[in-house]
Amino acid sequence: MTSARQRHLPRHREPELEREITRSPSLGYEAPEESGLVRCLAHGVPSPLVRWHFHEEYELHLITETSGRAFVGDWIGPFQPGHLVLCGPRLPHNWLSLDAPEGGVPERDRVIQFRHEPIESAASDIPELREVLQLLERSRHGIEFFGLADRALEHWEQVKATHGLQRLARFLEYLAELVKCTDYRLLSNVQMQGVEGDAEVDQINVIVNRITSNLAEPIVMSDIATELGMSESRFSRFFKRSTGNSFTDFVNRVRINSACHLLMQTDHYVTDICYQVGFNNVANFNRRFLEIKGMTPTEFRRQSDSRYSNLA
Repeated sequence: MTSARQRHLPRHREPELEREITRSPSLGYEAPEESGLVRCLAHGVPSPLVRWHFHEEYELHLITETSGRAFVGDWIGPFQPGHLVLCGPRLPHNWLSLDAPEGGVPERDRVIQFRHEPIESAASDIPELREVLQLLERSRHGIEFFGLADRALEHWEQVKATHGLQRLARFLEYLAELVKCTDYRLLSNVQMQGVEGDAEVDQINVIVNRITSNLAEPIVMSDIATELGMSESRFSRFFKRSTGNSFTDFVNRVRINSACHLLMQTDHYVTDICYQVGFNNVANFNRRFLEIKGMTPTEFRRQSDSRYSNLA
């Protein structure tokens, strides 16, 4: 059931830009007259849709090509083909591909969006739907499902290919499989409040992209605050409210995530990786890595090598 906390959260205005994007058939969205409760979307990268954003709908998101860095609420982590996440309303999210070819890829994402109110209303009279509400409650933090990649793509294609009552039936079959799945994890530690208006969404999107694309460069909060015409304290509150992390924690999480990628994909020395991702001394790098990952960089590489050797 919807929690008291969720019911009493103030309703925010969805940014106008987000509404314009979701109304645009040229970007792959279905026209409103073609969909009811459920809307399907497939898009590639690059795309205007690949940006830090949020919306009022739930979003069931399947990545089918490329790998990179995902942002879901205050969670920052890797993704690869088969990555399946259910994001709740107003939970900010973005997927940045790090290995897309120069010309991009035509269809990286398979997405289903749906609204809360019709399901909640129907569940009051249909007992079988009440277990779905438990799934939706968890999705406020973002849910990553494991072992469902192939089935998820099949479900998406079946939903996409149908309309009306048949589409609803296919969608409920998909939800039923997610309800039964026990191999999952919650991603975001906080329920996000989001931001107000297009200007703030664009500001956060620019800041996030700047951080992720220039990891080795010094990133000073006071400089960014000045560029935005904010005091440091105001910028700090704004960033925390928007991303769920303090500015310093966010930067550290992005850098440690990049270090994990290098530890798994290269044979670079740990010391070299430390500086490649923007830390200025090894002791601080090791301390932050242990704090975020629960192990040292050397142990992380050892476990990764062992896991991939077993898979091979």
